[in-house]
Amino acid sequence: MKTSTHKEVVSWIKSFVIVGVIVLIVRSFVLSPYEVEGASMEPTLHNHEKVIVNKTTSITDHFNRGDVVIIELDNLYVKRVIGFPGDVIEVKDDTLYINGKVVEEPYLYPFKENAHEKGIKLTGDFGPLEVPEDNYFVMGDNRLRSMDSRNGLGFIPKESIIGTSELVIYPFNEFRKVK
Repeated sequence: MKTSTHKEVVSWIKSFVIVGVIVLIVRSFVLSPYEVEGASMEPTLHNHEKVIVNKTTSITDHFNRGDVVIIELDNLYVKRVIGFPGDVIEVKDDTLYINGKVVEEPYLYPFKENAHEKGIKLTGDFGPLEVPEDNYFVMGDNRLRSMDSRNGLGFIPKESIIGTSELVIYPFNEFRKVK
């Protein structure tokens, strides 16, 4: 009887070790939680929301324009990918131009309308700026309250991008896919 109990305890310990190793691998290389700090991504993401970050996108370098990414510089930042290496970025009269073409930003409409009602621009004019090789240009959705590639972070080296924000998981009543 003693041998049977010992075997069962060893079996449970092995199971916990295997689960622990799997969790460490998944968290290190596949998915990881992140807490949003600040208002720079409102209305898309709000202060203290928790998101799941897909880290495989940083390994494969597969980002899409408009993806919301987590960046590790001196701190962790959450921003939206606007420009890729070689793109020429410019904003004139609250309109984003990439390589001379107008780019729609529907995620900005609530803030843009509010800013225009107050007689101000949501995104100040800048550019044209060319994004260097192996770098990205990022901005927050709440352009009036965002430190980003325009005003402090500069161009973001690709190795500083941890991954893309996929899901808001907390608070539970706000569970949703990040758009």
